[in-house]
Amino acid sequence: MSSSDPSSELLDLKLLPAWVKETATARDYSNFEGEEAEPRGRRGDFNRDRPRRTERPRGREQRGGDRDKRRPDRRRPEQGHGRAAPREREEPAQAPLPPITLRFVPHPPPLENVIAQIKSGTAAYSVYALARLFLEKPERYDVRLTTAPETPLFQIGEHGPVASDRRLLENIAFASTRDEIYQSEVVQTEPIKGNFTNVARDRASGTLLGPTNHHSYQTQLRNLYEQRYSRRMSFPDFQRQIEIVSDPAVVEQWKEQARSVTTYATKDEPPVTFQNLAEVERDFRQNHLPNLIRSTHELTVAGVPSRRLPDRALGRLIENAWSHETRSPSNMMQELAGALRQAGLNIFRHRRGMLFVSPIRMRSFKHELTSVSPSVGGILEAIGATPGIHRKELAEKLISTGGKAEEMERAKRTLATDLRWLISEGYVIEFNDGSLDLPRTKQPEAKPAEAATEAVAESPAEVSETPPAEMPVAEAEIAAEQPVAPAEEATAPEAPQD
Repeated sequence: MSSSDPSSELLDLKLLPAWVKETATARDYSNFEGEEAEPRGRRGDFNRDRPRRTERPRGREQRGGDRDKRRPDRRRPEQGHGRAAPREREEPAQAPLPPITLRFVPHPPPLENVIAQIKSGTAAYSVYALARLFLEKPERYDVRLTTAPETPLFQIGEHGPVASDRRLLENIAFASTRDEIYQSEVVQTEPIKGNFTNVARDRASGTLLGPTNHHSYQTQLRNLYEQRYSRRMSFPDFQRQIEIVSDPAVVEQWKEQARSVTTYATKDEPPVTFQNLAEVERDFRQNHLPNLIRSTHELTVAGVPSRRLPDRALGRLIENAWSHETRSPSNMMQELAGALRQAGLNIFRHRRGMLFVSPIRMRSFKHELTSVSPSVGGILEAIGATPGIHRKELAEKLISTGGKAEEMERAKRTLATDLRWLISEGYVIEFNDGSLDLPRTKQPEAKPAEAATEAVAESPAEVSETPPAEMPVAEAEIAAEQPVAPAEEATAPEAPQD
């Protein structure tokens, strides 16, 4: 897989931080008396005695006064005295979305990377923090969409854009799949013949369209409008921004550009050649489009394409669901817990029932402390008395500083060996931030009479034959997860360092 592929991103779980409009008013010039025009050549006197801008010469007032009385003001009141505002293009009404169930799942390549990192060590990670880590970037998750069979979703091919309305995909199918079906080639033709004195040019983009009397002008004009401006303005408004340029250098530039002709051909054998893009699109709609769009009631979209879907309503639905899932990633936690278990990792509950994953199966130390070495007993007592203690603090607490250097070095090696054994056997939990703690102990089994009395007091949903430490991850339990408390935040894997 190429290193530039977003899905190949490696998640490092070790080197990352912890958790006026005014109305048009008619101007009355009936009481205005004009002034005689000054002779030309006396610029200074003319500027000094020049009438105000609101005033008009008498002749113009007489010619326009009666005309203004005869003809009504056709300007819209809300537009004022400026240029008429362009007419807004109304987007076609879109059918409401069908009921859609969304579920965020981890993207396979980053998930495999995380599983490999967890298996390579002995640290335990918070499933809540892992879920937040996967939801942090779209390259790390997929979106699974499910609808009823009678209201399907539509997709271009197997991995193309998705929409709830087939017409949306039909409008963009040619542009998104043209390079997969057709190939283009630019060839140089004979120089343009004819005496042309001007060319038309688009003011906004600077595109040269050619002389207005050339046979390709209308085609170039229409193609430019459809490609760049059809969604922003009407065709008459677009025509008003076309200018005529008489510069000989610009005319020669257009002639040189017009020599380059693009031809198109199918990639199938034998290839079919087309002279322009309109013929290519016509062939695409007749021979490829009917079989290109598929309908389904369940599909999975990668995280990156899910953020730029042509169906805006569906895109907003996914965005809102992602925001909610980021605040409470219960569904992602459930997906992660199932995938991590399937990979052979162990899911356990710790610290107020929070979920953690580790390559080691956790268990309580059932041996008597009197039957083990003083070093092992001291480690268990120190960790039990100070949950969350780190290795350095544990060494400072158990190793005396008053002895000889050789004895202290021997005690450090013994402490490291015993601690490694306790962690590898699951008697001590080492979280990814280096903190240490003991596994949760199982509650002692109640006597039959006491158990019957407690069962009457408890509701059926609260009764479970499985001890809390061994209880499997269920959807209802994961949904009840709360955000990681500050004490647990240190055990969360950190944000990826891209």
